[in-house]
Amino acid sequence: MTTLSAAVTEARNRFSEAGLPDAAIEARLLIGGLLKLTSTEVFTGGDRVLTEDELARISNAVERRLKREPVHRILGSREFHGVDLLISKETLEPRPDTEILVDSVLPYLRQIVAAKGAARLLDLGTGTGAIILALLKESPETQGIGSDISEDALKTAAENAARLGLSERFEAIRSDWFENISGRFDIIVSNPPYIRSDVIPVLEPEVRDFDPSAALDGGPDGLAAYRAIATDAGNFLEKDGVIGVEIGFDQKETVAAIFRSAGFKLAQAKCDYGDNDRVLVFTVKEA
Repeated sequence: MTTLSAAVTEARNRFSEAGLPDAAIEARLLIGGLLKLTSTEVFTGGDRVLTEDELARISNAVERRLKREPVHRILGSREFHGVDLLISKETLEPRPDTEILVDSVLPYLRQIVAAKGAARLLDLGTGTGAIILALLKESPETQGIGSDISEDALKTAAENAARLGLSERFEAIRSDWFENISGRFDIIVSNPPYIRSDVIPVLEPEVRDFDPSAALDGGPDGLAAYRAIATDAGNFLEKDGVIGVEIGFDQKETVAAIFRSAGFKLAQAKCDYGDNDRVLVFTVKEA
């Protein structure tokens, strides 16, 4: 007989021996997620005897993690801004730092809704739909479009919208940036690919081997997506609208310059939990 406590301990030891960081936390998170247990239940239910099926599932998941597949990819979902989101092969795994983009844009969204009674959002490169669905959840008066070049990502975003009861206010559109987008929006958001191409090969295996390269690779200087967004955003943004983007830790000045040259003004800059530059919010320059 193998108990829950013994399984967690074995997983922790194997992760630790393999040099994986946070071995104890990951063991509890992985096994708890597989068995649909809360962290408290994992702690207090250590004497629970596991079934053969549960042991087989845990063994398979542990082996996958030892091959550096991230815990949340193994589990197939991740919590983001208070909601549980499905993850698929062609979607970036939502990160806590991206919640800062949601929180940075929310005050502008609420101000627009207070003035107009409604708002329209566009999320470029939506992936799982994390950013736009979090915003729609916080603002019932808002509707939005999530665009992506990946059909798999769009299917995942639509599935997440349905799970959250947001399908009536969310539309998934296949588009290469603004290519298939029409109309104007109060807020445009994006967490675009911003890693330099030459950096991709030396990323951690969890990122390099499991996040889709299209969601990571920002071109030779990491700025290709920002140029594409800034160039055309003025044709799709309301005159009193805002643009919010996530950036790399060393890109604040260059991204700000790209948007300034396209007619936008930096309204706000936010750092992430590691005190690195992470989010920029722009408004349209006054004529």
